[in-house]
Amino acid sequence: MHSSSSSSPSKLKLSFDTVFYYVTDMEAAIAFYRDVLGLQMVSRDYVARFDLDGVLIELVPRPPGIVVPGSGNARLCFSVAKLEETLEQMHKRGISAGKIKEKKGGRLALFRDPDGNELCLWEYDHAEDAREIVNSAVLHG
Repeated sequence: MHSSSSSSPSKLKLSFDTVFYYVTDMEAAIAFYRDVLGLQMVSRDYVARFDLDGVLIELVPRPPGIVVPGSGNARLCFSVAKLEETLEQMHKRGISAGKIKEKKGGRLALFRDPDGNELCLWEYDHAEDAREIVNSAVLHG
């Protein structure tokens, strides 16, 4: 619970840390993210860490018998310039994806990693990327 007071609360000092997925087979997950998707693995100890454009993505072993809480509505989304071309490349690597869906601002296709975690390929309608959208929102918001 949070308490309310008459003075305005100070802004939280948060910084981005990581996005992570629980995995049941660490070796299969590493092979998928490193060898199939081509992410750069930057370290490996209890967890495997990958860098994607400065974003840390971690694979964390799920202990046997432990149920992961939550509704599972998070997804890792990769921005791509040419969705069809990327889907063809993925198909050649043995990854099947769902049909392309038209959405406001772009198109997407969903696929899954070896543990069933949902991932997404996103192609913007225009040549802008997520950074341009965030910068625009900050400047005009």
